[in-house]
Amino acid sequence: MIKTISSREVYRNQWTSVREDVIERENGRRGIYGVVDKDPASIIIPLDRTAEGEFVYLVEQYRYTVGGRYWEFPQGGWERADVVPEELARGELKEETGLVAEKMTPLAALQIAYGVMNQKQYVFLAEGLTQGEAEPDEEENDLVLRRVSVDELEAMMLDGRMVDNCSVAAWGLYRLWRERGPRG
Repeated sequence: MIKTISSREVYRNQWTSVREDVIERENGRRGIYGVVDKDPASIIIPLDRTAEGEFVYLVEQYRYTVGGRYWEFPQGGWERADVVPEELARGELKEETGLVAEKMTPLAALQIAYGVMNQKQYVFLAEGLTQGEAEPDEEENDLVLRRVSVDELEAMMLDGRMVDNCSVAAWGLYRLWRERGPRG
């Protein structure tokens, strides 16, 4: 176990806080741990089954931290700790894509990059989709929505067009869930 000796916030904005903790390891040696704290988020797999096959909706947006535009599943948070996971997922789906889901299935609650960040991400499967009007926030004004086949999605993951680890993890989780059958 690692024991926290002291903790101090070193930075905060509306999306993120960063703290620096003085820690003591089991062997008695002390060190410093930097932690990024973020409120819960959701990621949504919008799945559309038709006579032509299975399709998913992706969004492409500019990601400042890595300096490029990338494809990913709709995802995000509301900068509040007190969220109802399904409401958050439905809200993010509508905000980014305009899609409304008849059925939302929770698949898991994961931790994003827990070696450096404390943020829970709820994974949902969205089905029975109806297209409405998107309501992007100011950081999402450049979103591009695209419907792709499942084969194309998986090709994007393998050839580097999709590099978002949360999207890849959510898809892998969905595939396991689908193959093993719903639990609960």
